[in-house]
Amino acid sequence: MIKDTIVDGFHNAPHRSLYHALGLTEEEQSRPLIGIVSSYNEIVPGHVNLDKIAQAVKLGVAMAGGTPIMFPAITVCDGIAMGHTGMKYSLVTRDLIADSTEAMTLAHGFDGLVMIPNCDKNVPGLLMAAARLNIPTVFVSGGPMLAGRVNGKKRSLSSMFEAVGAYKAGKLDECGLTEFEKKVCPTCGSCSGMYTANSMNCLTEVLGMGLKGNGTIPAVYSARIELAKHAGMQVMELVRKNIRPRDIMTAKAIKNAITADMALGCSTNSMLHLPAIANECGVEFDLEEVNRISEKTPNLCHLAPAGPTYMEDLNEAGGVYAVLKELDNLGLLETDVMTCTGKTLGENIADAVNLDDDVIRKPENAFGKTGGIAVLKGNLAPDGCVVKRAAVAPEMLVHEGPAKVFESEEECIAAIYAGKIVKGDVVVIRYEGPAGGPGMREMLSPTSAIAGMGLDKDVALITDGRFSGATRGASIGHVSPEAVSGGTIAYVKDGDIISIDIPNYKIALKVSDEELAKRKAEMPLKKKEVSGYLKRYAAQVSSADKGAIINK
Repeated sequence: MIKDTIVDGFHNAPHRSLYHALGLTEEEQSRPLIGIVSSYNEIVPGHVNLDKIAQAVKLGVAMAGGTPIMFPAITVCDGIAMGHTGMKYSLVTRDLIADSTEAMTLAHGFDGLVMIPNCDKNVPGLLMAAARLNIPTVFVSGGPMLAGRVNGKKRSLSSMFEAVGAYKAGKLDECGLTEFEKKVCPTCGSCSGMYTANSMNCLTEVLGMGLKGNGTIPAVYSARIELAKHAGMQVMELVRKNIRPRDIMTAKAIKNAITADMALGCSTNSMLHLPAIANECGVEFDLEEVNRISEKTPNLCHLAPAGPTYMEDLNEAGGVYAVLKELDNLGLLETDVMTCTGKTLGENIADAVNLDDDVIRKPENAFGKTGGIAVLKGNLAPDGCVVKRAAVAPEMLVHEGPAKVFESEEECIAAIYAGKIVKGDVVVIRYEGPAGGPGMREMLSPTSAIAGMGLDKDVALITDGRFSGATRGASIGHVSPEAVSGGTIAYVKDGDIISIDIPNYKIALKVSDEELAKRKAEMPLKKKEVSGYLKRYAAQVSSADKGAIINK
């Protein structure tokens, strides 16, 4: 065990003295030392319950013969950070989380880890750390929030942002807005739709790093505490069998995750996080593969914001395993891959049952014959851009219209609220990419404003930044190369015609090569002055099509 290099022998007496300072008995020091990576804090609604999850995990580890030791990981609430400078610090924390977890683990010689994430960048950051460290690891998230209820209908955070747009458009009064405000987020947990946090927690199950129910059991259910205890017990089994993350997160497992992503209709942010996780696993991630998988994978779920169902409904319908069972029946999964249960994926899902085919559609009645995400390419995005196809209205799958160009999210929102965006427009927001933002801000505010004003079936949005999993409509993000790197998006002008063809994976700026060359010679690139961590991040981060990873 790694711990043996720190505890055994006379020369390690100083280390043992410090363990005694922690109150660890000789018996505890003789057992495998398991790091409990707790993302608990008091500012993120998805994390305020993680102290209880961590205590349950510790009990599980101790019951199975290990010594649990807790240390923290940070996280940012994307909802609270949305629409201001704080959002620049969301994606960038993914690497801080991975780096700090690596440092804590290797500095203290843990034999295994239980990761307790829940929201957005916290989940992929810890998955990246798990792959990098490659010691036995199990994940257990904090679980999703229950849906709110307004006027007898289930609602979620995306409904709240859209209510702001409706209020601004005069479609909702102040009392109505206040009712949304007080009711859409009724419990702790990751926001209740298939947004980024829940997408990544579900995909953690598919990757084989989380136990059954990791992505779907609601945060407030007692079953979540039981799951945490089982995660603590299971990491001890992985330590005994020496099953490690890179034994689990193989190229086949990554492919399974993409396939499940298509069926579930996950957030487009998964197209940033899966490549970054694959990179840490030493697995090549090809964006072209996404479309190939999408072509043969039906979209089985329309959870909010794409449809009227929520994570609690997916849980009652059989959860992620039920979705995987439907995919396996179609022969779309690699079921011989190892998982953290100590069994193969095929063994895990053998008895899974779809309990509600309104929530998890049967393939013959799928929401779409192709997957929930599409990667588009063309002269506007030579290296690709991403759209959540499952959340796009049918009439917007193919669209052509004049560009309205903005140099930042703030400029765009001001124009939307001023009534300057009209039917048919293609809104372009640039200099918001990984390096140009920097930090690649999520843009739920403009997309929600568009939807709340009733324009989501008439207006497209394109950016080198990214969109929230709570976004619906023809919102196309991750345009690569980004503007600050000299991508075509830097040279779009107001009135230029942009063509979008999602079914055929195409996007085009209808400007001649000669005109583009002239603009490149005349239009200087813009670079924002930043300091501190953002300055270092901007200098090192890759493009979005590579997962916005920190270049080695």
